Amino acid sequence: ELPAAVLPSRALLTCARVHYTVIMFSRIVATGLRGAHANLAQRMMSSAAASKTAATANPEVDMWGVRALVGAGTGAMALFGLSNLALADEAEHGLHPGQYAWPHDGFFSSYDAASIRRGHQVYQQVCAACHSVEQLSFRNLVGVCYTEDEVKEMCLEIEVEDGPDDTGERFERPAKLSDKLPAPYMNEAHARYANGGAYPPDLSLITKARHDGQNYVFSLLLGYRDPPAGVSVREGLHYNPYFPGGAIAMPKMLSDGGVEYEDGTPATESQMAKDVTTFLAWAAEPEHDERKLMGAKWVFVLSLVMAQAVYYKRWKWSPIKSRRIVVDPIN
Repeated sequence: ELPAAVLPSRALLTCARVHYTVIMFSRIVATGLRGAHANLAQRMMSSAAASKTAATANPEVDMWGVRALVGAGTGAMALFGLSNLALADEAEHGLHPGQYAWPHDGFFSSYDAASIRRGHQVYQQVCAACHSVEQLSFRNLVGVCYTEDEVKEMCLEIEVEDGPDDTGERFERPAKLSDKLPAPYMNEAHARYANGGAYPPDLSLITKARHDGQNYVFSLLLGYRDPPAGVSVREGLHYNPYFPGGAIAMPKMLSDGGVEYEDGTPATESQMAKDVTTFLAWAAEPEHDERKLMGAKWVFVLSLVMAQAVYYKRWKWSPIKSRRIVVDPIN
């Protein structure tokens, strides 16, 4: 059995192959439709003179033939337009990501705490240089993927700006559990200046802000490749079919062995993409596990209430439904 981290990459490759096959088939069909429509127009023009003579003999049959030809031509052009529309939509909105079976998607499934911890490590060492998670505080990590002592030790290594003090000056101090995770830039203008005009988005709610968020982030991280023939990408951008427009300012950041996991898990490219996606999914919905647990409790309690209600209803109505009414018309 293959490791779980290998499966998504193979699924991504299979999805890309299927998508390439569909595109090539649509282009072949579109080319055939063009030729068919041209031949149809020539036949309609060549048969126009003959149809005039036939129309005098049987005008009804001639009209039905013309309508059939016009309908076939219109349908061919509609199919050709739909194929071009599909290609244009893909270029504008990006390739639709593959569908992956995330372990926390089940009704009674919860987040993998070890994966969240590894994902936070990937975020710290790779993503935090450009992206922030403004909605996440250090205290949110306690009890999920770190102990309180581990988070406090982590805070001691980070200096945050605070103030003003008694003299009205701002000062730096070690971070506390209540502080937000530090952002790499002071503001949006600073971020754009440091990245050549591109603005690295905040990742706190990225899996909620993008359609099919988890699959999109995972596919985007593993989707970098050389642009196909006929596609040019300007300097400073990188080709990624999953990004709208196909050109993204963020370079490929993940590579095998780029991070050394604390638990000894092999840091393959797909493993790091899976872990950081799990971390970002948790960051966007930290109440996920508690909400599912509460939902399961409510389902159990309401099931007991429903069973009691059904039993009480049957007990209450049983004398009425089982009684026998005798009508004596004489007396």
